[in-house]
Amino acid sequence: MRTLQEIIPKFKSIASSPRGQLEKYLSKGKKAVGCLPYYCPEELVHAADMVPFGLWGADTQVSQAGRFLPAFICSIIQTVLEVGIRGGYAGLSAVMAPMLCDSLKSMDGNWRYGVADIPIIPVAHAQNRKIDAGVEFTASRYRKIMSKLSEISGKSVTDDDILESIEVYRTRNASVRRLIDELSIRPNAIKPSERNAVFKSGYFMEAGEYTAMIDELADCIATAPQTGDCGPRIVTCGIIADNAWLLNALDDFGVCIVDDVIVYESLRYRYDAPESPDPMKSLAMQIGSIEGCPILYDPGKKRADMLADIVRQRTADATLLILTKFCDPEEYDMVPLKRKLDSIGVRCFNVEIDRQATNAGQIRTAVETFCEILKRGG
Repeated sequence: MRTLQEIIPKFKSIASSPRGQLEKYLSKGKKAVGCLPYYCPEELVHAADMVPFGLWGADTQVSQAGRFLPAFICSIIQTVLEVGIRGGYAGLSAVMAPMLCDSLKSMDGNWRYGVADIPIIPVAHAQNRKIDAGVEFTASRYRKIMSKLSEISGKSVTDDDILESIEVYRTRNASVRRLIDELSIRPNAIKPSERNAVFKSGYFMEAGEYTAMIDELADCIATAPQTGDCGPRIVTCGIIADNAWLLNALDDFGVCIVDDVIVYESLRYRYDAPESPDPMKSLAMQIGSIEGCPILYDPGKKRADMLADIVRQRTADATLLILTKFCDPEEYDMVPLKRKLDSIGVRCFNVEIDRQATNAGQIRTAVETFCEILKRGG
């Protein structure tokens, strides 16, 4: 078995060079389809023998995308369009764009004008995703998407193909959940920045390939001795935590992430598609089962209870809310979320991140402050 010192650099290499991963698949004759946030039906891409490729933006300054988007739009969406206009996604056969927030709803038209050489496939989900009518609506949209993906790939995809892909993704999800459990026992086995690289790399790999690497990492962590002191034990929450300034601060102050409710991280793997003879309904019901996501319709604000349960289960000291700048659903959700957490005695701190930030000294100060408060028992 390889050591952590041998395994982690592979995840970091993939996470830091998504373009290299894309070129690797293209050189093998594989087609790839870009998947914007949130909850693209990757199983359909996999069933068509293509590679789902995550598009979550980049740490870069926006210039050309400013012709299409106002400055106050979420920086994830801004930088996705910026990289696309610059040609950073050349080689993709198409991109899928969900319409789960106002910023994403504008992406279809803006992409068609800004990145005309890569076709875009809108992905519509029912807002009332749990009821039968909502499931049927989402399933009907998936059937249209599958038709477009079959046309792009040149493969006539059957229900059996999709069911096989769903099983591949169930296996992947189970492996990641096992890793999360192992990391909750030994949270100081890897640093927060390394944990981020593990999740991030999964957006640029085929599901089976990623599962094999995750299984190896989980085995290695499970057998590793528990050594060293663990700093503040936290549960992270938000849409994305892929921010170098934040991750470096968490590393430097010895913070241990014992679990997360991050859309970019564990929420991708917590919920499997249920068994159903109709694969499209199975995938639609999977969307209906997701809890803890600020983007999805959640009138009961169950994310607070979910967070509280995880904090108690993992014996965490606090939760860190990571807000994506200019994300309306996240910002509207923060006040009732924090109020509820305060009322049930779960300590809660928040930081704001921005893909376009060039100096995030405030983030480091915020992390240092909440670490000091936790250390003093405040």
